[in-house]
Amino acid sequence: MSRFSLIAAATLTSILLLPAAPAMAQSPDEKVNLVIVYGQDACPQGKDDEITVCARKEESERYRIPEALRGSDSPRNDAWNNKVLAYETVGRTGTQSCSPVGAGGALGCTQQLINRAYAEKGQDPSIRFGELIQAEREKRLSTLDAEAADTQVRVEEAERQYDERKRREAEGGTPVPAGN
Repeated sequence: MSRFSLIAAATLTSILLLPAAPAMAQSPDEKVNLVIVYGQDACPQGKDDEITVCARKEESERYRIPEALRGSDSPRNDAWNNKVLAYETVGRTGTQSCSPVGAGGALGCTQQLINRAYAEKGQDPSIRFGELIQAEREKRLSTLDAEAADTQVRVEEAERQYDERKRREAEGGTPVPAGN
């Protein structure tokens, strides 16, 4: 273990045991139960010979990684996926490799940038907005079709009346008013 790891472990241990130290100083026979509760959860009641200390955190923290581990750069806290991706690039040289080694190695960096951008775009919430906009357009177009059908019926009726009036004028020679 490195010197830094030993110091970090000792510090973390002392921080965790520090709140319990005054309670333990009261009597060596008492048990201290340190519990973290989230949101509006009730703090469990301790038994007769037990002291229960509750730390309350927000409900949003319930399923998250503990704060002490979130920003850690330790390889132990690195995801397996990141380790596998790192091993996939070991020994990659030459064209399209995004490495300074070999002819055309730098060409792969642009391709990786493009691939990363498309991956981010695939997860972009604005794509969902595009789907919602398309659904709204289709809804509006469906009402336009109904309105267009009504208009078509009115136009055909007006054309029929116009043709009937022209036919009567041609047969009898007397003009018929436009409203009939």
